[in-house]
Amino acid sequence: MTSAAPGVPPVVSAEAPAGRADFGVVLPQADTPLAVLRRLASRIVTLCWVELRKIRHDRTELYTRAIQPALWLLIYGEVFTKIHAIPTPGGIPYLAYLAPGILAQSALFIAIFYGIQIIWERDAGVLTKLMVTPTPRSALISGKAFAAGLRSVVQGTVVVILSALLGVSLTADPLRLIGAAAVVVLGSAFFSCLSMTIAGLALSRDRLMGIGQAITMPLFFSSSALYPEKIMPGWLQVISKCNPLSYEVDALRGLLIGTPAHLGLDLTVLVCATIAGVVVSAALLPRLAR
Repeated sequence: MTSAAPGVPPVVSAEAPAGRADFGVVLPQADTPLAVLRRLASRIVTLCWVELRKIRHDRTELYTRAIQPALWLLIYGEVFTKIHAIPTPGGIPYLAYLAPGILAQSALFIAIFYGIQIIWERDAGVLTKLMVTPTPRSALISGKAFAAGLRSVVQGTVVVILSALLGVSLTADPLRLIGAAAVVVLGSAFFSCLSMTIAGLALSRDRLMGIGQAITMPLFFSSSALYPEKIMPGWLQVISKCNPLSYEVDALRGLLIGTPAHLGLDLTVLVCATIAGVVVSAALLPRLAR
């Protein structure tokens, strides 16, 4: 009796299912683009949920951050409404004109210091552990960015309620309110990415805090949050057109109080700025994790 020749590879049956040999071994198959996108979205949502769960353990931040927008509406808004110092389009009350700007400001102040959290995670060793997982760096950044956006929506709800109590006539259309929430999320996502980009360059909490404080008020005052662009000096109008906060404020005014807005342009700028922010922050993440 003769034995089979050694070293002869097994024959794959032509009738076997695709990707399977006749001896039951499954060959690896490439992921489809849809599967890759679904997995990426799942990881972003998971990381975002992890970030939001931190609010359950400490809600103090939400309460303390509501004080500043309340003061802007109650003091600055009421005073400038009475003295009619700032012309508004269509003659709308200044408090109504100001409310969307303060909503955007509140979201900005939450997002612009978000990089401090990622530096804390670096110091605690959490970031290094996240970096060795299969999760893409862009998913890590996006999860944190959109968590900042959802935090800003919670904060923005306080501003909207306070504005309504002060007599500001805001839209009650659910679609417009959802659109305003989406604009706040996009704006906050961009500014949190900006903060994480600065964290990747500064590499320390003290430097990040100093840079954040240095750019926050210029971003706010060079936007159209407090006054229309047409009354700004020419050089400030140029800066305002380069400031993503101006596009966020313009979209919020159009959605919440119905002033003329350029929603298509506003959303395009915010989406492109957010994508660019995620790409740059993700590129700097390994430098921060070292």
